[in-house]
Amino acid sequence: MQSEVNGIFVTAHELKAPLSLMRQLALSLDPNDPAETREYQARMVSVSERALRQVSDLSKVARLEEGLFTMEPVAVRGVCDEVASELQYLFRFNSKKLHVKYSNRHKLVIANRDLLHSVVYNFCVNAIKYSNSSTASTLTVSDHKSDNIQSVRIVIRDFGPSLPMDIYQKLAKNQLDAPTGISFRPDSSGLGLYIATKFSRFMNANVGAIRHRDGTSFFVELPVSNQGTLFA
Repeated sequence: MQSEVNGIFVTAHELKAPLSLMRQLALSLDPNDPAETREYQARMVSVSERALRQVSDLSKVARLEEGLFTMEPVAVRGVCDEVASELQYLFRFNSKKLHVKYSNRHKLVIANRDLLHSVVYNFCVNAIKYSNSSTASTLTVSDHKSDNIQSVRIVIRDFGPSLPMDIYQKLAKNQLDAPTGISFRPDSSGLGLYIATKFSRFMNANVGAIRHRDGTSFFVELPVSNQGTLFA
């Protein structure tokens, strides 16, 4: 019960934040400064789009068991390219960089394209807050093998504070069952991490994190599609 209450609090806080920012931007608009107006309008559009995506993702979480999200072979690089392109403006606007690296031989995974897009998107949005010009965030896609099971691992690396051990363990056990505030990383989206975990679990994908001395890597591992051998 307490976890549910905390989850509602975290969700309300995160959805309130973009509304407050948009209100502040709207009140700060100077109609006599066209350049500033265009900049603020662009920021308001960006903020509203991210808020709308979170609301949309939450509605999908509630409907995961309704049979609306089919599993199929998905080109993993195509999804990552879409996310990187979609967030390019946001990274550039915040004077941040996202480097994308591909080394995967297996090109197709079993997933739902829409849900996978949201998983990668949420991890990348978190990374924006924890990088600078000398420590660019990286999105890496590589082949991974564990217990003789072949998968493709998507990793988003940032340089923020270390992830608290309890959150790390919940991710490792796929037990992040409610939006959770992350004390060491106050700018992180506990809601986004929850959404990514729920979508990954639905796709039978492993999700987790790697703690570094200078940051954290969040990852999702997806089973390889047998059709991928046709494109190897």
